[in-house]
Amino acid sequence: MAECISIRNFNVAFGNTLVLKNIHLDIPCGQITAIMGPSGCGKTTLLRSINRFLELSDHVTIKGEILIDGQNIYDPQVDPIDIRSKVGLLAQRPFSLPMSIFDNVAYGLRIHGMADGKDLHRAVRHYLEMAGLWEEVKDRLREPAVRLSIGQQQRLCLARGLAVEPEIILADEPTSALDPISAQNIEQRLLELREKYTIVLVTHTVRQARRLADYLVFMYLGEMVECGEASAIFSNPQHELTCAYLHGAIG
Repeated sequence: MAECISIRNFNVAFGNTLVLKNIHLDIPCGQITAIMGPSGCGKTTLLRSINRFLELSDHVTIKGEILIDGQNIYDPQVDPIDIRSKVGLLAQRPFSLPMSIFDNVAYGLRIHGMADGKDLHRAVRHYLEMAGLWEEVKDRLREPAVRLSIGQQQRLCLARGLAVEPEIILADEPTSALDPISAQNIEQRLLELREKYTIVLVTHTVRQARRLADYLVFMYLGEMVECGEASAIFSNPQHELTCAYLHGAIG
């Protein structure tokens, strides 16, 4: 199993509080990896480390390596902007830009000079179709994106992220703010996108991880407790903390 993300001796502290402790982990390519654990265990911190979003926080200290395609993204020579174009983030709550539906998707394409004219229109349609949103918005592309429902805005954010052609999609509890039908829509999109992208999903829902995950990472109090094929961990967890979490005894 080839890995596209390798995390080595990775530590993160906010002020004097150590949040991630000696994380050592390989995340496989072309699969959905779910990161699970109780609230406050470091799931989102780990996720946001993978595209260097943590550097935007105050009083953060980062030590160790994260390698993507063999390159340490924390090497001083690496531009974080390049990393963030390679590694997209779908946040917990959708954040649509204060512009039209069309321009939300076109934004990244224009910034990176990836399309213009008719090619831009074709590209916007393509990514809206990938996000499962085209049929719902094709007659209202010039309307403000904020008029969309929360579920539609989340799929719009997905389309906007896909438009810059990342290799990896980070999804930070992307359905937690959505109604059940909208959540199901996002889950279906992620399953389809697995064919082309490596997806790393933070989820607090065991049932969602069962539905989506090929590979599973369980964290507790800032440490990685157990990782492996999702089916194997769900059927036979090797650590008592993992077992307790999956059975609802902690979390």
